[in-house]
Amino acid sequence: MFEEEEELSVPGSAQTTRAESDVGARRFVVVGGAAEKKQRREELRDTLGATQGLNRSGLDSAFKSSRPQSSHHPTSQSVIMSLPSDVTIDAAKFHPSNIDAGTEKILQIMQSMTEGAPKWYDVGAAKYREMISSGKTQFPAPPVDPNAQDSIIPSRDHNRHIPIRFYKPDNGKTSKGVYTFFHGGGFAFSSHLEQDMMLKRFANDYQLTTVSVGYRLAPEDPWPAGVHDCIDVAEYLVDHQDMFGAPLRALGGESAGGNFAALATFQLMRSRPKHRLDAILLINGMYDLTFNLPSTVAEVPSGVIDHKMLEKFIEVYLPDMSMEKRRNPLISPLYDDMPKLVRESPFHSLPPALFVVGTADQLADDSLLMSLKWMASGSEAIISLYPGAPHMFGAFAGFKAADDAAAATATFLKEKLGKVEA
Repeated sequence: MFEEEEELSVPGSAQTTRAESDVGARRFVVVGGAAEKKQRREELRDTLGATQGLNRSGLDSAFKSSRPQSSHHPTSQSVIMSLPSDVTIDAAKFHPSNIDAGTEKILQIMQSMTEGAPKWYDVGAAKYREMISSGKTQFPAPPVDPNAQDSIIPSRDHNRHIPIRFYKPDNGKTSKGVYTFFHGGGFAFSSHLEQDMMLKRFANDYQLTTVSVGYRLAPEDPWPAGVHDCIDVAEYLVDHQDMFGAPLRALGGESAGGNFAALATFQLMRSRPKHRLDAILLINGMYDLTFNLPSTVAEVPSGVIDHKMLEKFIEVYLPDMSMEKRRNPLISPLYDDMPKLVRESPFHSLPPALFVVGTADQLADDSLLMSLKWMASGSEAIISLYPGAPHMFGAFAGFKAADDAAAATATFLKEKLGKVEA
């Protein structure tokens, strides 16, 4: 039975941990009678002297100065010193109590719309694309704007062109630049022809020529066909500013398109190092195609994607590819050497990026890790988190989370691209 307890703290420590004879801890607890305590204190002195470079006299002084001067045992609050973290995050964003009623309604709507609805991998990707365009899925057919125009851009492949759809500002004034967008759809469905409302809004809100890329889809065209198309379009727009009379200033993408936007950004830094992009917009993107991060494997309610669907995307986009091969930086941009990109860039940073994601999105960890690595490279990155919001919540305009995300996007793009003149 221990008679008493004495706490010894190593001066200068940033935090304390209660552990008996634990050299790695910053605080030690020596227990027992007087003789036993003396022996243990001697052992601690010798061990710490070897591991922390303190001699015997220095340790004697340290231990004496750290002992409480009374028999009262100090509380943890009186001895623990706070150490500021080099990385901070607003934990409140992840607390269920901060999920607003509108966000809960979004999830309910998504779940009710998808419950019993056909899965793309059951009907086949080609058939599902037809169902989307004709409004035969759980979602209405995407609206078409008569002012959007179609064009083509040369592919790296002989005798092949990449279709694009673009929109110019309705006010007729000169465009300030080109914003190129890569749509989502798990690399297997959706289309550049279904983005008219976004193209029109961005064109008019930011005085840009907005471009949607018709990249090839799996399973007919697995990796690297789609990403090659996206890179080809981006490089062409850098090299041929005369096409729209303005430079390529920003790239963006959502979901699978976020993957392509990141990959295209890094490729432009390598192949067109003198061209500086002003903004990158990455919305609930896929940056690690191992799909093995905690949020992607979690069994959580979802109205749009789940782990099985993510694996089905991989089956068609990266057929028979091992987990290790999926970490190829040309597939999963999370694994790229961003510090090296920065060192080799004449601008000494990656372009400024905004990451938008809901905390209930199964791809949330992708954005958390990708944005952290972006920042760690010495580059500007902002991550905007929405409590309880699921994948693709931004499509629900009129709900607080979607409107807040739109406002954050507007603030970011106007800061990076400049305000539109009245």
